[in-house]
Amino acid sequence: MKKYITFVALIVCAIGSAQNINEVLRYGTENLQGTARFQAMGGAFGALGGDLSSLNINPAGSAVFNNSLFTISGSNYHTYNDARYFGDALITKNNDIELNQIGGAFVFKNTDSNSDWKKFTLAFNYDLLNNFDNEYYVSGSATEGIDTYFLEYAGGTPFGSILLQDGEFLEEAYRDIGAVQGFRDQQTFLGYYSRIIAPEIEDNNNTDYRSNSIYDFVNQDFLRRTTGYNSKFTVNAASQYKENIYLGASLNFHSVLYTQYDQFSEDGYEPNSGITRTTFDNYLETEGNGFSFTLGAIAKLNDNVRLGGSYQSPTWYRLEDNTSQRINTDHPDVHEDINFINFTIVNLFEEYTVKTPSKLTGSLAVIFAKDGLLSFDYGYQDFSQSELRPTNDFSFQTVNSEIASSLGAVSTFRIGGEYRIQQVSLRAGYRFEQSPYTNDNTIGDLDAISGGIGYNFGGSKLDFSLSRSQQDVSERLFNAGITTPAMIDRTITNATLSYTINF
Repeated sequence: MKKYITFVALIVCAIGSAQNINEVLRYGTENLQGTARFQAMGGAFGALGGDLSSLNINPAGSAVFNNSLFTISGSNYHTYNDARYFGDALITKNNDIELNQIGGAFVFKNTDSNSDWKKFTLAFNYDLLNNFDNEYYVSGSATEGIDTYFLEYAGGTPFGSILLQDGEFLEEAYRDIGAVQGFRDQQTFLGYYSRIIAPEIEDNNNTDYRSNSIYDFVNQDFLRRTTGYNSKFTVNAASQYKENIYLGASLNFHSVLYTQYDQFSEDGYEPNSGITRTTFDNYLETEGNGFSFTLGAIAKLNDNVRLGGSYQSPTWYRLEDNTSQRINTDHPDVHEDINFINFTIVNLFEEYTVKTPSKLTGSLAVIFAKDGLLSFDYGYQDFSQSELRPTNDFSFQTVNSEIASSLGAVSTFRIGGEYRIQQVSLRAGYRFEQSPYTNDNTIGDLDAISGGIGYNFGGSKLDFSLSRSQQDVSERLFNAGITTPAMIDRTITNATLSYTINF
């Protein structure tokens, strides 16, 4: 009697599957989040402080608070994907509501008038750095079929190493090959028993494979649905020295949950092809945590001008991946038990580390008394310094070489302004972020505009913001084979409402 296998042994060699260059960019980049005031002004708070989300830029910002406070924020995220694949365009939309920020600060003023240290602040803050909820769909007539995926993995794999043993179930062999021989051989196994590929010679030592598909063009449909988050909980301490210097430090504790479901189907082969339809679905789940620290300072040059500077350390993420797959074809010789390989069989990968790069930020703010302000931030982050660890792992060495050659330095510019009319504050901001890729093709530059309004009730404040970012992204359907990517024009609109209580 057959039994479903729920878990499998650890897969050590994961290259081409879960861990790749996308890990660094997924957890190393942030979609601007935070309080409504922070978002409305484009996040340009490095020399301003006075907002809980400003701790993400400069931890000295909490020393600017004159009183203790508590802030909570909720956002509506709307993602619009205009996706093109071989000229065919499809639009998908995703809408999500999250509690994206909550935090507070406690201000302790020094009663000793002779001391140079005027006050001390302890703060905590939770921010949703990135919301991964998204979905896009592409469809087109391609010149490369799914057979190219399996052929790329199969090359060099001995045929005898992927064959079923006497009395062995197909799903057991899939599990054991993945655990002992690795992801590459496991994909060769899938390709062979689904009859997408076949050995050139029926010999155990054969390492060359051919496709069972015949086509000039194939019709492909692909759905990618992602969910999850990257969040940060910050513990902050800051102090004001004399009248003009603010110093601060933060410890940041990151939490990650990411899921990715890919659904793929292909047909349109030639009439004499051994296969006329293929389905191949994949599921990835990543979970883990990370740590970073931040140091910063703000200097008041005079009543109108402030300068800020901060250093954010690399973030070290400890992550665990699991994957599952299912596949089927209508080849007449497809193995009858191929459907037993499905999402109930989970491939577990060894825990690994992703190190995202450190970041330097310089800031300038001009204060116009009680009428308003202008603020500017410049950030620098070199993504070529990112790493997957352990670095002595051969597969990670391959990924790290790709990171060093494909990724480069990213400059970020943020500009924000605020104009006050009695209790009402009007705000606007702009953000520009360079592509992390040296070729500017895989991911384009990011442009974002924002605006908002706030009302001060005296003991509390209510703020609203609306921000819109646009970025062109090319995403490959698979990490091997099929080289033509889906081209996506992605627009993200955030509407955020924050409420602050002063104590």
